[in-house]
Amino acid sequence: MVRNREVRVFLLSMCLISLGGIVVAAFYSTAVMVLVLIISILLIGCSLIFTGWRYREIANLSRYLRQISGGDYSLDVRDNVEGELSILKNNIYKVTIMLSEQGSLLQQDKTQLTNAISDISHQLKTPLTSMMMMADLLSDTKLPSEKRQEFTRTIRIQLERIDWLVSSLLKLSKIDAGTVSFKKDQIAVKKLIQKALEPMLISMDIKEQTVSVEGDDSTSFVGDLNWTAEAVINILKNCVEHSPTGGKIVITFSENALFTEFIITDSGKGIAKEDLPYLFKRFYKGKNASEDSVGIGLAMAHSIITHQNGDIEVRSKTGEGTQFRIKFYKQVT
Repeated sequence: MVRNREVRVFLLSMCLISLGGIVVAAFYSTAVMVLVLIISILLIGCSLIFTGWRYREIANLSRYLRQISGGDYSLDVRDNVEGELSILKNNIYKVTIMLSEQGSLLQQDKTQLTNAISDISHQLKTPLTSMMMMADLLSDTKLPSEKRQEFTRTIRIQLERIDWLVSSLLKLSKIDAGTVSFKKDQIAVKKLIQKALEPMLISMDIKEQTVSVEGDDSTSFVGDLNWTAEAVINILKNCVEHSPTGGKIVITFSENALFTEFIITDSGKGIAKEDLPYLFKRFYKGKNASEDSVGIGLAMAHSIITHQNGDIEVRSKTGEGTQFRIKFYKQVT
């Protein structure tokens, strides 16, 4: 403790003050000088004891902080005693708890990132392996032209699948990072439905599926037309894929004082009850998912809708089709 410069300065100051007091007291009487000497010794002794205790507490706090920096958040430095040092301890403990919680969140994010990378790698590995095999076969000069056309078409399909996956992941990452600025335009729901149905008409025509749209033309909501259309397209794509040939998709929409709602119902085979809670999780594939399913379309739809003051829920029973209910809540002014 005496090695510290501030302690040496403190002791020197106390000694000089005491010496001055003793010199002054000597002009009065020996008894007064002795009394001043005793008081000075007691004051210096008490000051040293208090300073020593304070430095021990500071040393304990320093050791505690080193343990925290090493990742040990289990220590409790609180003493529940009044005083500035106790307040400092309590504040340090609060910061420790906050760091512990942030550490847990970072670990969860790290785990999720690892799982996401693993899922992405798995999704890319399958089409890439398939394309590599077909590329080797295409190099064979004796390969019949029919097979060559078939393999070329399959490679193109796989490339389109990879392009869609990468594009979707980029969109999701932008939404998660908060870099997407959603517009707040007044959008007619009928216009939104028409925009979302356009890219699905060919797939529906191939499967001979019909679509019915019902609702008041004046129904509208506040949001971003292009991004919301992206969400609805992914929902419609799921409905088309899981509805049988000759199936039917019904879209209804309405508006009230609290929210604008549109409902998309298909006549597919439905979703298993145990799959419903995880339907909007990324890369989740339910029991009835197709082999080509990636498990990202509905996750992106959910993210787009919820980031626009909206909500989406699913109602489904195996063998009875699936119903998606989308609500966009109105801002209270």
